[in-house]
Amino acid sequence: MPKKILKGIVVSDKPNKTITVMVERKYSHPVLKKVMKVQKKYNVHDENNKYKNGDKVSIVESKPFSKNKKFQVMENVK
Repeated sequence: MPKKILKGIVVSDKPNKTITVMVERKYSHPVLKKVMKVQKKYNVHDENNKYKNGDKVSIVESKPFSKNKKFQVMENVK
């Protein structure tokens, strides 16, 4: 099974070796037929504390680093 790759914006970089990334997706509501925007936050492993608030990053699914951290940073998106 392929690993999930998501793109989002860093919203927090306070914990050591961890960043919080907000990923936004759009979908069509099944009943209202309206395009809905949904935001979800992921805790992501950042080994070198390289990324700061506002950076656009690409994250990839990986082995669990902790209870909530199941993604790691793949690259910076321009």
